Amino acid sequence: MRVLSRLTGPVTSNLAARIGALGSLTGASILVAHIGGPSGVGVFVLLRVLPWLTGMLLSGGIYGAAPYFLGGERRLEPRFRSTIAAIALVSGFVGVLAWLIISPLVNHFFFPRLSLALVALAAITVFTQVLESTGKACSQGLPDLPGANRVIFLEEFVFLPAFWLYHAAGVTIFPAVVLGLATGDFVTLSTAWFRLYRKGFFRGAGRPSVPLAKRIISFGFRAQLSSIILLLNGRLDFVIVGAIVGLPSLGVYAVASRFAELLRLPSLAINYVLYPTFAHQSEHEAVSTARQWIRKVGWVPLAMVVPLAVAAHWLLPALYGAEFSAAVRPAWVLLIGLAGSGVWGIVSAFLYGVGRPGSNSIALGSGLVMTVLLDVTLIPVFGVMGAAAASTAAYLTTTAVLVLFFRRIASGRAGPVHHGNPLPTGDDGADPGSNATETVPLQRDIDELLEVEG
Repeated sequence: MRVLSRLTGPVTSNLAARIGALGSLTGASILVAHIGGPSGVGVFVLLRVLPWLTGMLLSGGIYGAAPYFLGGERRLEPRFRSTIAAIALVSGFVGVLAWLIISPLVNHFFFPRLSLALVALAAITVFTQVLESTGKACSQGLPDLPGANRVIFLEEFVFLPAFWLYHAAGVTIFPAVVLGLATGDFVTLSTAWFRLYRKGFFRGAGRPSVPLAKRIISFGFRAQLSSIILLLNGRLDFVIVGAIVGLPSLGVYAVASRFAELLRLPSLAINYVLYPTFAHQSEHEAVSTARQWIRKVGWVPLAMVVPLAVAAHWLLPALYGAEFSAAVRPAWVLLIGLAGSGVWGIVSAFLYGVGRPGSNSIALGSGLVMTVLLDVTLIPVFGVMGAAAASTAAYLTTTAVLVLFFRRIASGRAGPVHHGNPLPTGDDGADPGSNATETVPLQRDIDELLEVEG
């Protein structure tokens, strides 16, 4: 109760939405596990991850850029709103075409038990997930955190009744998974964009602007690089486990990973709420705010490690069945790596908010290098335990580099940063001075990393 009393209302509500989403995802995984066993869970995981990754790669980075351009003084330019929506629509259609083109390869390497037609049908979830994630990011940036929380909850919750209804109607498990994912996404994105419309998101927005789209994508690329690396850090091991040791082992590992990620719920909620907060503050104010939050709640995930490790021993087999007893030990290893996620969530939001997404990318990239090297070395020998050890090393490496960057910025040794983008002054939305002022390149962050003492 003392911890909860320190959390602000927005963080608590976002945490509640994430707990509800995780509970829904757990319920869906249990249902799929009892129908299709570990292989069914493996297919469910990959059908959720791969289309989302395809859409994110082609989205122009709007998931990370939308909160930035809808906050602070940048919100005074209404064409950012219509431009973000246009980018989402275009990238969604491009994502569908890309998925259809690569579906034979996806079918061969990841879904040999599924028909090519069913894998191709999953293309629709690329489009729906792009619009769903963009709607959530726009709600975060307004800020309309209750609307964003609704999307976080619904995107996992709606799949459960949809899948159950399709399966009860006689649809076999894998088509029911694809249709359930598409239905859940459609319901969620419709709710998100209708709420944005009612909030006046498009009021006075005008037509989309190509110059503004370039600025959004320029910033979004740097932000997206962090998102892609974060996704690869968290889910590349899924792909490698599935490819090397098979779908049953992937199902076991996915259960262990989802359970361990309970530790990330507080940090994800804090990260989500603090990002737009930092974007509204000066760098000096953001440093002070970040330090306060680290002292308040940075230690919470560490305190949760032992209770969750004890619970995993009896909870995982009880929920999923005896076949999933093998998920307990990998869950223990993953809990160690995620113990520092509280600090990670705060510092990551800080770097985004002060306009240094490249620094975040470098930190996450260091973890990704660790993931790739250890995954290909350990998984063939140790299976899911090797994947857990690789992920733990990656999580700890990422947290250490993030702290290094934060300490460097807080001590004033990181150099000046142009906080935020200037508002466009031309009639077409172009910024005559953008070449001189919008300078937060990834190369500068690399130079900073090379200059760090020790």
